Amino acid sequence: MNPLLEANGTFALNLLKILGEDSSKNVLCSPMSISSALAMVFMGAKGTTASQMMQALSLDKCSANGGRDIHQGFQSLLTEVNKTGTQYLLRTANRLFAEKTCDILASFKDSCHKFYEAEMEELDFKGAPEPSRQHINTWVAKKTEDKITELLSSGSVNSSTLLLLVNAIYFKGKWKKQFNKEDTQEMPFKVTKNEEKPVQMMFKKSTFKMAYVEEISTTILLLPYVGNELNMIIMLPDEHVELKMVEKEITYKKFIEWTRLDKMEEEEVEVFLPKFKLEENYDMKDVLCKLGMTDAFVEDRADFSGIASKEGLFLSKVIHKSFVEVNEEGTEAAAATAANIGLRCMVPYFCANRPFLFFIQHSKTHGIVFCGRFSSP
Repeated sequence: MNPLLEANGTFALNLLKILGEDSSKNVLCSPMSISSALAMVFMGAKGTTASQMMQALSLDKCSANGGRDIHQGFQSLLTEVNKTGTQYLLRTANRLFAEKTCDILASFKDSCHKFYEAEMEELDFKGAPEPSRQHINTWVAKKTEDKITELLSSGSVNSSTLLLLVNAIYFKGKWKKQFNKEDTQEMPFKVTKNEEKPVQMMFKKSTFKMAYVEEISTTILLLPYVGNELNMIIMLPDEHVELKMVEKEITYKKFIEWTRLDKMEEEEVEVFLPKFKLEENYDMKDVLCKLGMTDAFVEDRADFSGIASKEGLFLSKVIHKSFVEVNEEGTEAAAATAANIGLRCMVPYFCANRPFLFFIQHSKTHGIVFCGRFSSP
C-alpha cells in the first residue's frame, strides 16, 4: 500500500472520529484537502513541531528522504485529482497568509509553489486586519465558484495574527445513474430510536456494487459518478446497530479491504437515499491538538524556522470549510480479512433512512476526497 495514501486515509478516519464525537451531529470534511494544506506548513517546521505534525498527519511511514517523498507524493496526488478534462469539477484552494513584517524565506515560497501550487501571500494583519480578512474571503469565494463566501468570520483576524492557513474545497459531480426527480418523496428518517424527521428520499432501481461486512453488520453501497473517476461509498449499519460502533471499528486498512471493487458484487437493488446539503466550518486547532500537534499553535514553542527567519512565528489559525449537496443529478460539494466480507441473501434494497457514513473517493488513487456522517436532516 502506498505509504502516503495510508497516511492520508488514517488521518481521514481520525478526523471523522474526532469531529464526530457528538454522535447527533452531521460531519463533513475533506481530509485530502486538510492534509495537503498542513503538509505545506510541515515543510517549514523543525524539531518537536515537525515531529508532532508528522504524528498528527500519520506521516511517520513516509518520512524517508528527509520528507521529500511526502511532498513529491502530495504533488502527484494533487496533480491527479485536480487534473483538467474530467467529467467532474473539483477545486481546492490552499494558501498561507503571513504578516508582512515576517521575513518569509524564498526557499519556502518556492517549495509551496512547486509541490502544492500554492502561493504564500503577505498581508498587513497588524495595521489592517479587517481588510486582510475580506481579501482572504474574496479569494476563497473565487476559488470555490462562490460556494464558500465567508470562510473567516468577523473578528477572526486581528493585529496579533501572524500566520494563517486557509483551505477550502469545492466538488460537483453527476451520478453515472441519475435518480429520477418524479420518484423522490417524503419519508421518515430515524435520527434516533425515538426520533424521526422527514426527508426528501430519492429512489433508484438499478445495478450497483454492494457488499455486506458481517464484522460490523453493515451494508456498503458504491455509487459511481459519471466517468468512474470518483465514487460515493455509503456505509449503512443494520437497524439494530449504532453508527458509533462502526466508527470505532473502522481503520484505513479495513476500509480499503471492505471497499475493494473485486470483493463487491453487482446486484440489482432498490436504493433509497435522502437528498441532503451539508456545510461545515471548522477551526481545526482543537482537533489537531487532540492528534498531538500542540506546539505549532504556541508562540514560544513553535519552530517554523523553515518558513521565516523571524523567531516567534506560530500558527494562529487553521480554518477548514467544506460544502456538499447530494441530489437526484449528483453531488455538489465544496473536503478485515476476506472471510469477513460476503454477501448475505439480502432483500435487494438499500434504504438509508437512518444515520450513515459517506466517503467520496478518487478511484485511481483511492484518496478520500470527502468523508462525513449524515445523522440528522
